[in-house]
Amino acid sequence: MQAALVEQLQQRFQAFVGRLSRGPAIAVLCHSDADGIAAGAILTRALRQIDHTVAIEVTRKGEHAWSSSVRERLAQSQPQALIVTDLGSRDQPILENVPTLLLDHHRPEGVPPNAELLTGYGEEPTPTSGLMAFWCAQAITQADDLDWIAAISILSDVGDKAPFALLDEAKQRYKATPLRDATTLLNAPRRSASGDARPALQLLLTCNDPRDIIRGDASEVALLKQAKTEVNRAFAEAKKASPRFSGNVAMIRIHTPCQIHPLTAQIWRTRLPKYIVMGVNTGYLPGYVNFSARSSREINLLDFLRENAPADAGDAYGHGHNQASGGALKYAAWNEFVDRLGFGPDLKVQSEAEEKQR
Repeated sequence: MQAALVEQLQQRFQAFVGRLSRGPAIAVLCHSDADGIAAGAILTRALRQIDHTVAIEVTRKGEHAWSSSVRERLAQSQPQALIVTDLGSRDQPILENVPTLLLDHHRPEGVPPNAELLTGYGEEPTPTSGLMAFWCAQAITQADDLDWIAAISILSDVGDKAPFALLDEAKQRYKATPLRDATTLLNAPRRSASGDARPALQLLLTCNDPRDIIRGDASEVALLKQAKTEVNRAFAEAKKASPRFSGNVAMIRIHTPCQIHPLTAQIWRTRLPKYIVMGVNTGYLPGYVNFSARSSREINLLDFLRENAPADAGDAYGHGHNQASGGALKYAAWNEFVDRLGFGPDLKVQSEAEEKQR
């Protein structure tokens, strides 16, 4: 089954790139986690290797592919085409009248006009965006030396035991510890208070070995290490929070500008395997409650969140994977959401000032 997927991805990616001319820029947009920047870096390096001009952008704190701030940055290069990876798929256009290719592994929610979707969703095992980007890169150039970047994407999204041959081969070639340590560092900037993953992306665009990321002397390496220290401190504090329960839902409430609510949900997910676990962060974005949800394979989170959506859920709610989703809700919508789930007033939010005093 995977061989058929690889062949389809490569044929369609090669056809898309084959229609483009040299000179005018191709815009590449990627998500800020290690899988997203891995995919973005692989695609950019491959396209540049065959003499295309590439303008690459990564989402910043609180952004998604359809954010107006993202559209404005993408439009600056006046691209002839747009490639978007690890950011989902919806039926709204990102850049009007610009041919668009979406490369993704989340559950699709439509395809924009003048766009096509290359997806790994529904495959078992589901490949990461970085792994699919590597397969696509192999269709247009010699990309074998980018295998370590694809391996980092797998470690970030699936973990050390992921059943992909590329990961095992990369561990033998580069050793497991450098790959794991590089993955942790690359994820740190987007989890820090700044949410700025550009230093991590820059390293993946220029380094040729995971050891360059953990032991290199580039200025970006120091920034990643500083971000890791900041995130570790915030996470240590978040671990002190206790869950609150309603039915089969457990919520762990924290308040920090760091994006550690996904980490909080994940650690409690292993302790509470029969529950939908939500890491709830009231300090990540002003005026919003951000949450990450995790569940067992028996519970489809995307369906659960759709069934319990508040009236004003907005466009940053309930996307992603069947067992890993989340969202950002304004205070009134959040309060309606926790009401629907049967939680009491202790999980409601009234104002930013009140949250800072908690």
